[in-house]
Amino acid sequence: MAKVDGNSLVVRSLKDEGVDTVFYITGGPMVDVASKCIEIGFRSVDCRHEQAASMAAHAYSRVLGKPGVCFAASGPGVTNLITGVGNAFLDAIPVVALGGASAISQDGMGAFQEMDQVGMFKPITKWAERVKDARRIPELVNKAFRIATSGQPGPVYLDLPGDVLYREVEEEEAPFVKRPHTIPRISADPDQVSQAISLLRGAQRPLVLTGTGLFWSGAMAELREFVEASGIPFFTTPQGRGVIEEDHALSFPGARNRAWKEADVVLVVGTRFNFIIGFGQPPRFAEDVKFIQIDIADEEIGRNRPVDVGIVGDAKTVLRQLINEGADSIQTPADWIEALRGYDQRSQAKSEEIMNTPSSPMHPLQLCKEVREFMDRDAIVVVDGHEILNFARQSVPTHAPGHRVNAGPNGCMGVAAAFGVGAKVAKPGTQVIVLSGDGSFGMNGMEIDTMVRHNIPAIVVISNNGGWAGAGVMNAGRDLGFSRYDEMAKVFGAHGEYVEKPEDIRPALERAAASGKPAVVNVIVDPKARSSTQSFAAYRAI
Repeated sequence: MAKVDGNSLVVRSLKDEGVDTVFYITGGPMVDVASKCIEIGFRSVDCRHEQAASMAAHAYSRVLGKPGVCFAASGPGVTNLITGVGNAFLDAIPVVALGGASAISQDGMGAFQEMDQVGMFKPITKWAERVKDARRIPELVNKAFRIATSGQPGPVYLDLPGDVLYREVEEEEAPFVKRPHTIPRISADPDQVSQAISLLRGAQRPLVLTGTGLFWSGAMAELREFVEASGIPFFTTPQGRGVIEEDHALSFPGARNRAWKEADVVLVVGTRFNFIIGFGQPPRFAEDVKFIQIDIADEEIGRNRPVDVGIVGDAKTVLRQLINEGADSIQTPADWIEALRGYDQRSQAKSEEIMNTPSSPMHPLQLCKEVREFMDRDAIVVVDGHEILNFARQSVPTHAPGHRVNAGPNGCMGVAAAFGVGAKVAKPGTQVIVLSGDGSFGMNGMEIDTMVRHNIPAIVVISNNGGWAGAGVMNAGRDLGFSRYDEMAKVFGAHGEYVEKPEDIRPALERAAASGKPAVVNVIVDPKARSSTQSFAAYRAI
């Protein structure tokens, strides 16, 4: 009988789950896991910080719609994963994180890097477990992937003690679970489907509002069919953009605020009633608005506000039921469509006026305009920061599902370069543009080195306003200076550009793309420019 060690079982289990890419930093006791990943032919991207590895796995997952995998050495290596894993938890992203750990045989003895790593991850994952027997590695890896991808997606963590990894067992004693495991497609109660269609038929100002649950369900075609059959305008959460192209005839992104306040019936598909949509409450929505909510997780139905029809089910399946029930019998009033079109046009005109008004230093919206006109229609856009995040939201579109990536509900700065790594590895043939503030870029800017070493030619565009912009009132610790991140990039072997005038942005972007290298385009913008966004005070519990 052949023997196999725990390291080999980990890597074979990952391959059995369809994994071909990992993000990590090597170190004990995960050294041989890392080596075997390379031997087996995985795309193995060793980052400069474990936080970046977990963030890269996050972006990889969001772009491809499959789990991203990261791992780290024990102790501080594992604790460095926490920010990225916590970010994935709030964003409902199926990241599978593996961490080396001190030996089980030395539990309680004060072993090197001995700490309760599983306990740290439990509050920020769907499931966290320690492997105590090498023979159970295939079983527990399989369980990790099943939990990460079932129901509402989310991250998981598996703790791998050194003595478990290096223990040899008989191959027959470590059976592999038969794959593929399938995610069930839960359908809606037919009576609830009828109720939903009835409400929408009677609506004067209906809307469809979708989130990333729709992306994970793969319901993009069904959403389009439903919207076009019913004539109902649609909006998405910031992370859910691109499920239908944003220049669609029923898309009015500039009318968001007015539309939400004036709608009388809203069909919410695959998004939570969290702060991003104002908890579904006034003043974001009207007091008497009626909600139809579709979500895969029953605990999300009616959370934070009552709903009129609450459907637990898979978005793709339930939308198909709604289509069959009579989406084409819904007659959306033409005056509602025209009102939204007017709101949208007036809002867009305000932004366009700023974009086309020369200023020195330039306004960030002028930078956004140049990026918008340069980028491919299906470009993956990563956005990180505060001011530039808000300015890009109103001016840079996304036309493909999974191609808009930002920190999501955690508001985590520092994702820029790391997300760029994950996004470009996920789709190497697609243009990836990372639009970042200067402060947020600096947090994981060393990942430019990762891009160079692994030939990951994302284009990083820095909106450099010389510091932490905050909400326009932050002074303490604000000043960072107008750092030459472009020169830093050149030192690593990337392409670097420094820009101070709007007319020089496009040529700089063209040169960056033509270089075939990872690139940093460092653009100086007006430090006094402030975006319109929700005050942080609005997030406080009252």
